[in-house]
Amino acid sequence: MTIVAFHTGLDDPIAYACRLLRKAARQSARVLVCADEHTLDVLDKALWTFDPQDFIPHVRWRASQALGAHLTRTPLWLATEEDARALPGGACPVVVRLGAVSTAELPAADRLIELVGLDDEERRAARQRWRAYEASGVTVQHHQAPPR
Repeated sequence: MTIVAFHTGLDDPIAYACRLLRKAARQSARVLVCADEHTLDVLDKALWTFDPQDFIPHVRWRASQALGAHLTRTPLWLATEEDARALPGGACPVVVRLGAVSTAELPAADRLIELVGLDDEERRAARQRWRAYEASGVTVQHHQAPPR
């Protein structure tokens, strides 16, 4: 069964995602990050510039691409929710959602991490997903960002 963890109150969700993904890459975890195109563009650039001393290997993936060897060697994949639905089950055991995605449909993953910023629309959408997860019997964990 999938474990869902909400990380809420993030004043800079992109920087938080970069730190989380750096940690995942260091642990050799395979992670799929789902967001809208704009957020993925910003995250893609941030992963290149986040830490000048670190390289965080990642790739943008679209459903029109074949799952070639370069993808299987790359631990972090960035895709829209629509493209992510085309991935075969179990391709990425960890899924990170970033931004105001609207669906609570569970991707095939062992762990789903929802990153929620301070934007009201994002928070409303996250609350709806939380309720949908609980209604489906999924265990939901909450991690509140410390105040700055």
